Amino acid sequence: MKHIVKIMTLLVALSAFWIGLLQTSVIPHSYALLLPLYSIVSLGCYGLLMVGVGLMQFPTCPREAPLLQQDVAEAKEFLKQKGVDVGSD
Repeated sequence: MKHIVKIMTLLVALSAFWIGLLQTSVIPHSYALLLPLYSIVSLGCYGLLMVGVGLMQFPTCPREAPLLQQDVAEAKEFLKQKGVDVGSD
């Protein structure tokens, strides 16, 4: 199933649930009106949390570090040959 169909189905289900809460008196009407805002804020907090967790678990590549340092040294040498001041080592 395509993602758009899943997303639309979820949005329709959530909208139906929200309209149902507005029609009944299960929770106060003023709280029911703010539920979409609360869900957007919660989704934003969840997204920030997932970005933070991803940054904390960001894998390091110790085997790639020497290759990157070699590439930087080659680039500095190339730029020096072209007359560009790249600073001191």
